Amino acid sequence: MEIVAKILIAVVALEHLYILWMEMFAWETKGKEVFKAALPPEMFKPTKGLAANQGLYNGFLAAGLIWSFFIEDEKWQTNIALFFLSCVAIAGIYGAISATKKIFFVQALPAILAIVAVLLK
Repeated sequence: MEIVAKILIAVVALEHLYILWMEMFAWETKGKEVFKAALPPEMFKPTKGLAANQGLYNGFLAAGLIWSFFIEDEKWQTNIALFFLSCVAIAGIYGAISATKKIFFVQALPAILAIVAVLLK
């Protein structure tokens, strides 16, 4: 189960690195494709700065998850991974409630599965 947990943590971290890229550097192109149902097309240019700020926060989540791979003490490694996975899950649940339900499946569910795997290892 430890390998499954690490794979799921890596998947969530990679997903958030992708979100960082999209929101910080490709908001008006890829962001427009991904969030077309949530925002009218004319809103992408004026919200570019806000999206970049969100992307930075997603990068911090990814950094915390990646950091957990380098912590040697198993208890601390688990605690740090659970903290950042919980942050991702909560953000995904909030996004599903406030923006689009798709966010639950894309963001919260992978984090929840990783939390379960970490707790079962």
